[in-house]
Amino acid sequence: MTDQHAPKPVRHLLGLSGGKDSSALAIYLRDKIPEMEYFFADTGAELPETLEYIDLLEDYLGKPIARLNAAKSFEYYLKLNGNFLPTARTRWCTPELKIRPFEQYVGDDQAITYVGIRADEPHRKGYLSTKPNISARYPFIEDGIKKEDVFEILKSSGLGVPKYYEWRSRSGCYFCFFQRKDEWVGLSEKHPELFEKAKAYEQFHREAGRDHTWSPGEDLEELVARADDIRAKAALQQEKEAARPKKKLLDQFGSDDDLDEGCLVCFK
Repeated sequence: MTDQHAPKPVRHLLGLSGGKDSSALAIYLRDKIPEMEYFFADTGAELPETLEYIDLLEDYLGKPIARLNAAKSFEYYLKLNGNFLPTARTRWCTPELKIRPFEQYVGDDQAITYVGIRADEPHRKGYLSTKPNISARYPFIEDGIKKEDVFEILKSSGLGVPKYYEWRSRSGCYFCFFQRKDEWVGLSEKHPELFEKAKAYEQFHREAGRDHTWSPGEDLEELVARADDIRAKAALQQEKEAARPKKKLLDQFGSDDDLDEGCLVCFK
């Protein structure tokens, strides 16, 4: 007979962004914490490659990944926030589309959330829940797991890295204002329909008398017009990176660790 007055067990939760670190953490902990719950906060503006990778992870983990925000996505919260697009300084997108759905999913349950900050980046900070019933653990820091280990975990699992790493350094919305200019060029080539939607958001703001641009200093029309120059500069930077002593092959997958301003819950 079940004791109705017995305290509920602590929930173990791992949020997946579609990025390399949270994905590797899920693989790393799969057999260590059998009661783990997995969730993915879908912003409604995810790259197709991200959604495809979440499906692959679900198969590998052998458990359902709860999809949050099924009824409310970016467009809903855009209207809720006065039709002002998010920026690096006013990034309402992360609290609304990532943190709040997670907190609603947890409710008042006691929960531990597992975060994919690695041992070689303990300085990283980002948006995490501050609710007293939710605590955080950092298994990669606890176990000394570094960037090269993360790639080995993904490789050994057979999943590898998400396909967007062919042209983009990390996960996040297709219009994320933290992506590099060469990644915007990549979006225009890989997903021209999404690039056009991002341009339409800029036009929407322009018609409202605002000067918002997704990429600092220029709108997307101007950016794509100088795509050759942007690609050339990116290639030159990659050559400089490759020429550094003891540079490892894994570093071709982007310098996301150097971009502390990014939203932790979106990119890990």
